[in-house]
Amino acid sequence: MAHKGCSLMTVAHWSLLIGIFLIAILLTGTLLARLPMSAAMVYLGAGYLLGPGGFGIIEIDMQGQARFLTLMSEVAVLISLFAIGLKLGIPILDRRWRIPLRLAFPAMVITVGLIAVVGVYGLGMSLGAAVLLGAILAPTDPVLASGIQVEHGASPERVRFSLAGEGALNDGSAFPFVLLGLGLLGVHPLGAWGWHWWAIDLLWATGGGLLIGAIVGGLIGRLVVYLRRRHKNAIGLDEFLSLGLIAIAYGLAQLCLASGFLAVFAAGLAICRVRDLPDNGGGGAIPQSEPLSRHRGDWATHPQHASSAMNREVRGFNEQLEKLAELAIVLIVGIMLPDITFVNGVWWFIPALFLLVRPVSIYLCLLGQSFKREQMVIIGWFGIRGIGSIFYLFFAVDRGIAGPLAQDLISLTLLTVATSILVHGVTARPIMTWYASRKSPADRA
Repeated sequence: MAHKGCSLMTVAHWSLLIGIFLIAILLTGTLLARLPMSAAMVYLGAGYLLGPGGFGIIEIDMQGQARFLTLMSEVAVLISLFAIGLKLGIPILDRRWRIPLRLAFPAMVITVGLIAVVGVYGLGMSLGAAVLLGAILAPTDPVLASGIQVEHGASPERVRFSLAGEGALNDGSAFPFVLLGLGLLGVHPLGAWGWHWWAIDLLWATGGGLLIGAIVGGLIGRLVVYLRRRHKNAIGLDEFLSLGLIAIAYGLAQLCLASGFLAVFAAGLAICRVRDLPDNGGGGAIPQSEPLSRHRGDWATHPQHASSAMNREVRGFNEQLEKLAELAIVLIVGIMLPDITFVNGVWWFIPALFLLVRPVSIYLCLLGQSFKREQMVIIGWFGIRGIGSIFYLFFAVDRGIAGPLAQDLISLTLLTVATSILVHGVTARPIMTWYASRKSPADRA
């Protein structure tokens, strides 16, 4: 990351700038929560002001620093996926996953295909470039719209659960299609007749990632709970547990040529499924209102509460990490916005993506399902683009995509993400409020 006036911006200047910004967010957080906007919208505007479009404090060489941007956005995606896995808390074999699986796989494939068609015939791209563009923009990101985030619990609301599950799964399921686009452009091996892509990049990466993550999360979670219950050991340092589990699941999956993203999501899902022993005294799980700071050691080692205490601590820490990751990535998007170039057709491409491509893919995949019209409309509208798209964009640039094609992909992706942050951020609260008002008493219960 470079900046104007480098000689003037010392470590002390950066420390002061970052500190002021973080404290300002803290002090205005309650006020902003009452406004019809998301936190991501504020971060986007702040990034724009810090960049060349505002005060010019920070500039970013997007192609020259693609590796740094790839790493930073990848870490943000991993944190977000682990956080979503912790929140959902429903086993992957549960029938309620049928809709998120439809949205994350068939609907995503249709979305990639439709964007590729638009890219070839509307934007004049080659097939490989159009497939790559579709794979970059296909993943959704419910983390960036706080108004539709799923709440933790055993019975999450159907629409929110579907959107959150889709966003968690398709961040990983989009990766094979990014590699397909890169392969068609000659910068990734697909194998004879595409066998490597089908067997390794698609089938094994998807299934293997979920399997590895589930095993790692389940084993480590049970080990920690066992040590706490039986030996009063491994107490505290739940932050290390969160970061260590993310790192192990991701690293092991990558070494096995599986999807690290899906592995981290599955690990979060698995560790929150580690259950307490049956409570013969009727104590049940730790009440959500009960602070863990009270008798922390007792909660952490209690036979009926150890796993609940572990899950609450890990989830609380990861939610804070998630907010910091969102802040960093959206700030970077705002900083980079003034450096994008105009792409012919972008004025109609983004509306077509939100109002045509996304609704059509959702309608085709949910056809015949027991969804009400307003539920279909909400799922079709909230195809939020965010951190996953940023990662895949700079992953492609770091893999060798350069020149005019790289600039076009950067411009289309950043404009799409910025537009999504704005329009979905503004509409999230009123639409979800309207949706809640239309629920029957039975649905509310």
